[in-house]
Amino acid sequence: MTILRSPDYVQLSTAAAITLGLMPGKMFRTACTHCLNLLVTYPEGCRANCSYCGLARHREEARDYAARNFIRVDWPTLAFDEVIARVRSGEDKGQFQRMCISMITHPASDADTRTLLRKWVNALPHIPVSILSNPTSMEKKDLVEMKELGAEIFTVALDAVTPEIFERTRGKTVDSPHRWEKYWQALDWAAEVFGPEKFGAHLICGMGETEKEILHVCRRIRDMGGHNHLFAFYPERGSLMEDWPACDAGRWRRVQMARYLIDYCGVNVDAMQFDRDGQLTGLGVTPETVDQLVSSGRPFRTSGCPGKEDDISACNRPYGDSRPSAILSYPFVLDEQDVESVRQQMET
Repeated sequence: MTILRSPDYVQLSTAAAITLGLMPGKMFRTACTHCLNLLVTYPEGCRANCSYCGLARHREEARDYAARNFIRVDWPTLAFDEVIARVRSGEDKGQFQRMCISMITHPASDADTRTLLRKWVNALPHIPVSILSNPTSMEKKDLVEMKELGAEIFTVALDAVTPEIFERTRGKTVDSPHRWEKYWQALDWAAEVFGPEKFGAHLICGMGETEKEILHVCRRIRDMGGHNHLFAFYPERGSLMEDWPACDAGRWRRVQMARYLIDYCGVNVDAMQFDRDGQLTGLGVTPETVDQLVSSGRPFRTSGCPGKEDDISACNRPYGDSRPSAILSYPFVLDEQDVESVRQQMET
């Protein structure tokens, strides 16, 4: 019996599998994902227990770890050599602009990620690589080695934006090993080792934080030289937070717009206005600027690592945080009807 274990095997997102022709199906209003999202995999699974994650350790009822859902979708397993061969032969029709290796909390994850990175860069150097890291098991020297091996961008899934929410969702409270201080230490290392514009943080909106709290974290990351990749909270089936409500659309649109202003327009969060509950009431720019940005649709696209200069993100993660019937992160260019829907949501 073959043991499906990294670095010989990896899991890949449903969108990546469809783009490679490994799975039948079509994605609503988008032909593909431009990022080949890969996940290291082990039969014994992830040793963390984050309360919102489909890969969490508590899901022992899912004996086949590789069959668990993650970010709302299935992740089929494939030999890494076959992944490389398929991309090299053009099975993706040249649509992949980036590859991302997602680490998990496992003793072998660090070494295996380096093996995968080295092999990819040797085989397909024209497709840049991002690392979605596991700070809990890493030291600064690991970041240095990954950059030397060819990683272009290093990201940290901070997810929770306050120490209290972090502890409640992925710390000792849920018997998980992650620590707020270690994640920020990894971001400091990333800023030093990878440099400006080459690192970022994943942040989840809707886990109990205020809009003011998440936007101050966005500003902190931007001041360090990094970018913010936003996710709207959507309850993961089988997770400890499966009954937690999905992120409110009005809140999400306000945060998306403010994050875009912070990351790409140089707006300081101190220029924005908030009410006593931390809800955003003013963006610190003129109404004309807001109207122009809403009309462009760009602030409401999926935020992630870049691809070609003419698109906002290679990592469009189709429907990773919402259903196609009620899109929160748009994985494609918005049309007039989409823009009108966003305008209405921003007014709620």
